[in-house]
Amino acid sequence: MTAPSTPPPPVTVRVFSQRFSSTPLGARLARHLTIVQLHSWGVPQTAAVCDAAAVVAELAANAVTHGRVPGRDFELRLSLLGRSVRIEVSDARGRRRPPGPEQVSALPVPEGESGRGLLLVDTLADRWAVLDRVPVGKTVRAELDLPR
Repeated sequence: MTAPSTPPPPVTVRVFSQRFSSTPLGARLARHLTIVQLHSWGVPQTAAVCDAAAVVAELAANAVTHGRVPGRDFELRLSLLGRSVRIEVSDARGRRRPPGPEQVSALPVPEGESGRGLLLVDTLADRWAVLDRVPVGKTVRAELDLPR
């Protein structure tokens, strides 16, 4: 006779999605709501939450600066997938794609005050990619592993 097997614990995926105006205020609000949402999911205030907020700030700023289409918002989507946080920032401009992870490390670092955002994302994220968005635009996805 075999012992009854215990069912595995349920897999819970938490998702937050919000559109923001393609303005500096919208980018700042996206960063702030990331922190609030992670706390509401029970993610403790650690360096990972600060890193997630910094990644959202950079990707939202890029969406506002480089991906802005008049009259179109950008979208932030956060997913808590087990022990990692997935961040997706989508905008409506798809013709001008940013470099992906394989090209960003080869970019020259300018002497100016801008141009380092994707280098920061590359440093903070455990995984990231630039994806086409259907029907139009692009999505930059970054994943950060949470500490145990």
